[in-house]
Amino acid sequence: MLNLDASLIYRIPALLFTITVHEYAHGAMSASLGDPTPESDGRLTMNPLAHLDLIGSLMLVLVGFGWAKPVRVDPRYYPNPREGMLKVAFAGPASNLFVAFLAMFLQLFLARYFNAGRGVLLFLNWLMLYNVWFAFFNLIPIPPMDGYKVLQTALPLDKALAYERLVGPYTNLILIILCFTGIVGLVINPLSTLYLQLCRGILALFLF
Repeated sequence: MLNLDASLIYRIPALLFTITVHEYAHGAMSASLGDPTPESDGRLTMNPLAHLDLIGSLMLVLVGFGWAKPVRVDPRYYPNPREGMLKVAFAGPASNLFVAFLAMFLQLFLARYFNAGRGVLLFLNWLMLYNVWFAFFNLIPIPPMDGYKVLQTALPLDKALAYERLVGPYTNLILIILCFTGIVGLVINPLSTLYLQLCRGILALFLF
């Protein structure tokens, strides 16, 4: 069984790619809707250093759930701001779910047909897990998470502002408590397991 130091060889690259894909997807979607803000802030890049949040990254390594530095966007540039914010909010989790599916495909394909090495398969496994965890974790409705942005578009403006004032100042504290108490896992783990089972079922049906 791998100890923590050995597993970090595979976990850190997988973590960095997971965060980078997520935030790049937000920025790219916003830019595609006419917003120049992500590019001017240097967030339209696959360089992970542009997207790292120290506390969120440590949480992801230590407990499996975490967050990145949010991409700043300006919905005033969107043809339809409400619809645009929904697209931008979902772009990050959707990109992670796609990468998780792709990582599972590569893991099964390389193991079956190319007898891939243990290191490659372990990296792909962590890539799959981090991406599916990151996708569902970011749908928690706490600012500045993607789930809050979805909730924000569904609530009347006054209710959305009141909710943000209520929980906004305590976001990091709330997230740390949710992670370390295991509360978040009670929701995220079943959703992640269900999604991965669905992916495995699709791959088994069509490819393997």
